[in-house]
Amino acid sequence: MMRYPNHYTYRLRWSDEDGEYVGTCEEFPGLSWLDGSSSAALAGIRKVVDEIVILDHMQIRKPTLRRWED
Repeated sequence: MMRYPNHYTYRLRWSDEDGEYVGTCEEFPGLSWLDGSSSAALAGIRKVVDEIVILDHMQIRKPTLRRWED
């Protein structure tokens, strides 16, 4: 079953170190998106997750080619 980007848990926080908002996704702890506005940081991390979910789905559905041997 394919999950969609709105099925994940997103968090936003302000980073004093970076001077920007950081968007993260709980289910993908290695991903983040930094931006000057909170809405852009959320949109950015959602886009990244969306791309990963689509790529993952394509890998699962990708047909496997086998060479026939006599």
